[in-house]
Amino acid sequence: MSDDPLLQRLAEAAGIAIHWSDYRGQPQQVSSESLRRILKALDLPCDTTAETTGSLQRVEAERADPQLPPLITAIAGEPTLVPDSIVTRPGAKLRLQLEDGSQRDLTTVPADHGHAFIPAIAETGYHQLKLADRTITIAVAPQRAFGIADLAANPEVNTEAAPQGQLQSAVEPRRRWGLAAQLYSLRRAGDGGIGDFTALADLAQRAAKRGADAIAVSPVHALFAADIQRYGPYAPSSRLFINVLHADPAFAFGEAALQAVIAEHDLAAELQRLEALPLIDWPAAAALRYRILRALFDRHAADQVLTKKGGDTAKSFAEFRKLGGQALEDHACFEALHAQRFGADPEQWHWRSWPAELRNPRSAAVAQFAAENAVEVSFHIFLQWLADRGLAAAQTAARDAGMAIGLIGDLAVGTDGGGSHSWSHQQDVLVGLSVGAPPDLLNGLGQNWGLTAFSPRGLREHGYAPFIAMLRASLRHAGGLRIDHVLGLGRLWLVPEGAAASEGAYLHYPLRDLLRLIALESWRHRAVIVGEDLGTVPEGFRDQLDGAGVMGMRVLWFERQHELFIEPARWSATAMATPTTHDLPTIAGWWRGRDIDWRVKLAQLPPDATEASERELRARERQALWAAFEYAQVAQGAQPSSPQTDSVIDAALTFVARTPAPLVIVPIEDIVGLDEQPNLPGTIDEHPNWRRRLSETAKQLLQAPAAVARLQSLSTERPAK
Repeated sequence: MSDDPLLQRLAEAAGIAIHWSDYRGQPQQVSSESLRRILKALDLPCDTTAETTGSLQRVEAERADPQLPPLITAIAGEPTLVPDSIVTRPGAKLRLQLEDGSQRDLTTVPADHGHAFIPAIAETGYHQLKLADRTITIAVAPQRAFGIADLAANPEVNTEAAPQGQLQSAVEPRRRWGLAAQLYSLRRAGDGGIGDFTALADLAQRAAKRGADAIAVSPVHALFAADIQRYGPYAPSSRLFINVLHADPAFAFGEAALQAVIAEHDLAAELQRLEALPLIDWPAAAALRYRILRALFDRHAADQVLTKKGGDTAKSFAEFRKLGGQALEDHACFEALHAQRFGADPEQWHWRSWPAELRNPRSAAVAQFAAENAVEVSFHIFLQWLADRGLAAAQTAARDAGMAIGLIGDLAVGTDGGGSHSWSHQQDVLVGLSVGAPPDLLNGLGQNWGLTAFSPRGLREHGYAPFIAMLRASLRHAGGLRIDHVLGLGRLWLVPEGAAASEGAYLHYPLRDLLRLIALESWRHRAVIVGEDLGTVPEGFRDQLDGAGVMGMRVLWFERQHELFIEPARWSATAMATPTTHDLPTIAGWWRGRDIDWRVKLAQLPPDATEASERELRARERQALWAAFEYAQVAQGAQPSSPQTDSVIDAALTFVARTPAPLVIVPIEDIVGLDEQPNLPGTIDEHPNWRRRLSETAKQLLQAPAAVARLQSLSTERPAK
């Protein structure tokens, strides 16, 4: 336990929660050793009393400094409280330049405790506030994020106007529904063994015809082109760019060009082999995909991409590269550098192991490398352009088919510390700390996800630019966004390098500012926001999400009270509802105890549990679930035996569909009645995580009689009109 008052003062001043409550509600306290290691990672040395005192003085001086950061947030129509020294004096006049270029003067109003109010600003947007000695940005957000009810509003309405955040449809909003799909799992003829954006577009069109308004997809963040062994979608290299393995090679240059490359390199047999596999062979499929993409680039880049002779294709590529700016150039340069360094020496996988002159993206050595390898850098930009076009086409296909939302993207909680983002934006991220979770019922040792996160101080000092850029990248081609581990907007469990997951601590983040920026960007993109708020949820956190218009998540397996499943009418009317998630058993898998089979096989049973006790517990849970179905009048008759799942799936989907949730999302695995879940937390290679493929194409899957009936049931329970 931490018993050093000076160290505790420093930790609290730095935003570390010394005291916290675990999943049982029991109070816990962070040890002094953990505090020291976390504080040092925050650049606050504290090994000695002198160091701790100096660090504390520095933090307290920063807190006492009246200088405003480059960006502050506000709510449209509400005054903003700031220290009066910022504006020289109460009653001072400030010049406000709105985003549209118009200007006006504001007169500050005195407030208590040495503060002043900046008068309410009705217009939302990123405006410039001219102070006595500098100009800052004031991000004026709507009162809440764009929501399901706003989908009925005229999309031509000026969404930058003041009423946004207050606009709700005059009629009761539709209770919409959609499907969830693991993108890599989708099949189509000629996909080479990995689901791609063309298959996604096909699924979206066919689901829309059945009444779906959304397709929630697994993360599409950029991974590591040089390391095809890394394919976990929640451990990306960058959240600003796209996983190019989901690009359809034929999308840019046509099927004829693709077939010519396949024939020239004799790849047809390998393509067929990979497509036939029930599990993705990521190394082989990725290597083949890159080989095809490289051949297409080499064959067509000179006259269709990199020169002005390429017509619309060259123009599209040039515009994409220009809009991508320095961030895109850095990402492509990293990919080329990573391939060179890691390819020559496996010990140089992490960029911090590179020669010193290559660790700085702005160094002369890096500039020289980019110049000498200009074609290679252009190749990686070409891959991003191709992937971006494919993702955009999938969203267009979804909306054109009648979906009100279309694609709902998935935002991972962090990035790999050895990746593109950490290399090119070193000032934005925490070094020496990894995101995870404290011990809970399912993970008694806690979790360490091996991801780096934004620095709260870095966000503030850089005007939240990294966070805004991430949101815009995620919403660029989507009608919604699921924020993984949304609890991280308020606090993150951070584990020092080399420490056990249980030896971490919570670091606080500026929740209010982040929620306001989410609301502003959601309206700009007319995108609904879902926050994955599962796990140990701080008291009052869900109320804050509700107030900001961010839908939480309610999962069938967790909606219980006193060991009974809660009836549909009592579910949240502001959270998304779903039977299960990618980290949990499918309906069929839960009913049959497939998750128990895996935990027994891998010795992952909870402490003090046995296989017999787990199966006895599941038998009681099945009985309770069937009783809930009968009470809700979605099932009748005798409870099916554990191998029989069709009637259970049908009842579960109807049960969830009848909730007042504004949006219901059903995994496609449940639509087709699969046993196995996509991911088993706490495993790496022991379980085929992120490798399972659907058995048939979207057309075949959604035409199966059971799937047709379930999709019709969802449309009946949540009708289009």
